[in-house]
Amino acid sequence: MPEHTFDLVVRAERAITPDGERSVAVGIRDGVIEAVRDRDSSMSAPRSRDLAADEVLLPGLVDSHVHVNEPGRTEWEGFATATRAAAAGGVTTIVDMPLNSVPPTTTVEALATKRAAARGRVAVDVGFWGGAVPENTAPGAAGELRALHGEGVYGFKSFLSPSGVEEFGHLSPAEFRAAVTEIGAFGGQIIVHAEDPGILGAAPPARGREYGSFLASRPDEAEHAAIELVVETARSTGTRSHILHLSTASALPLIERAKADGVPLTVETCPHYLTLAAERVPAGATEFKCCPPIRSEANRDALWQALGSGLIDCVVSDHSPSTPDLKHLDTGDFGTAWGGVSGLQVGFSAVWTEAARRGHTLADVVRWMSRRPAEITGLGAKGRLEPGCDADLAVVAPGQTARVDARELQHRHPLSAYDGEELRGVVRETWLRGERVDLGEPKGRLLRRG
Repeated sequence: MPEHTFDLVVRAERAITPDGERSVAVGIRDGVIEAVRDRDSSMSAPRSRDLAADEVLLPGLVDSHVHVNEPGRTEWEGFATATRAAAAGGVTTIVDMPLNSVPPTTTVEALATKRAAARGRVAVDVGFWGGAVPENTAPGAAGELRALHGEGVYGFKSFLSPSGVEEFGHLSPAEFRAAVTEIGAFGGQIIVHAEDPGILGAAPPARGREYGSFLASRPDEAEHAAIELVVETARSTGTRSHILHLSTASALPLIERAKADGVPLTVETCPHYLTLAAERVPAGATEFKCCPPIRSEANRDALWQALGSGLIDCVVSDHSPSTPDLKHLDTGDFGTAWGGVSGLQVGFSAVWTEAARRGHTLADVVRWMSRRPAEITGLGAKGRLEPGCDADLAVVAPGQTARVDARELQHRHPLSAYDGEELRGVVRETWLRGERVDLGEPKGRLLRRG
């Protein structure tokens, strides 16, 4: 008998590759894609998986904006539940934000603590962002940023307005410029929550059950002004800069000019900004509260246009859960409820549902939710069905619909802005390095930059 060439061969009539949609046979050995050939090619392996006629093979999705909250606030989510939710949603790699865990990931010691909490408990691969805060950007302390970079974080998260948790302070404009200069000096990347604290402070505070009150408390101008600071700082320093969770379309012309000028700037938005709208948020439905906020239907349309043109680079979840009591579901008060949408597991289906309605393709969604997040973050072996990449796969039925039941999601708490929504695109299987993910047997790895 001939010796097997591969460990596994996956055949699909439809697959999304860097060259577009095509039929393929994917040969996998030692957890890595070694060949992508025509579907009917002769390829030998002891294991095979032939996709059904209604299934499409995608590279595993990459979600570079997830708040796992462990350790310190594990009751909000945690590595076990977050990574199971990721796998159930076709996501094979997440990158964890440096807050709202305690301690936040702003020192090498805190990074070690977080890695220890995650080790052996993750169903998918997990990388980590560091944090840039006043304590580690002050004169004489910025060496901590370089040390974190050396320990393999993928970049540095900063806030230009209060973060919502005391242990992760926001940067003043001067502190931000100093941090960006230091990070650029060692070739790092800054990722920014861009809202201006002065404009937020002057806005009317949110009170009560009406979503309009909350929306008025986080005006477009706050986001726009902070993005101006990010753009000008990136322009003057040359440091790679990434705008997190863009919600306002008002900043798109500013971003377009910056990119045209060659400013090293990338931009993400989130499923909830692309699929939900302020006009449709029910009174007291605080599961829709997030910062920056879900804005109008017209604003949503403009975000879609920018995403389709490539002005917005990628779509990631900003999964930011909390315990249900912090959402104040009993009162429905948007002024006091925690701000964050839980959407890690349903992100692909939510985006594909709306993308298909607007005439976009699965190849577009893969670019937004897999290839570009991997490229921006620096995950070179992720996000593509291509030789040399990790054999991370998602098997989806793009035409199948399913109704979201928050009680059945893998998230730690049964709370979702998508509860009851019928979404298109069902994830049937998720594979990590050539092995089908078993939610009861965590085999994910902890990743380091480089």
